[in-house]
Amino acid sequence: MSSMAARLVSELTERGETLSFCESLTAGLASATVASVPGASAVLRGGLITYATEVKSHFLHQPVADIEAAGVVSGETALAMARAAVAETGADWGIGLTGVAGPDLQEGKPAGTVYIGIYSPGRVAFSQLLSGLGKERNEIREATVAAALRLLCSTLEENPALREQ
Repeated sequence: MSSMAARLVSELTERGETLSFCESLTAGLASATVASVPGASAVLRGGLITYATEVKSHFLHQPVADIEAAGVVSGETALAMARAAVAETGADWGIGLTGVAGPDLQEGKPAGTVYIGIYSPGRVAFSQLLSGLGKERNEIREATVAAALRLLCSTLEENPALREQ
């Protein structure tokens, strides 16, 4: 995971772009993983920990009932979280992470069900469902972070830089 974080920091630094997170099940692990890389301060703008639905409601500017209707654990919510990360920090890229770390079901979904949202204004807005990321809470959380970093790296390869160097 640390090599992927280093790759991401290097790529974003080279592009002159920044990143922020809105994390639920990972509770800051993604931000901390990126921050552990030397030079991360050039790219990491910040992050939101929105573990509780009421906190998601605040940053997503949506009523709790609307979030629950869409699903707290859904692609729609993950994308809204990525947008909130960008809106709150001014970053070029936002990653939203929501899912079920377990051990119990949430919204009828089993542990290891995760949605990752990726957002960059005017360029990219999508979410991706992952499942079967493990059985233990920390295994799921770590696999989620690794998957999110890989997903953003591959997305960066497909999208030109915002600013010329």
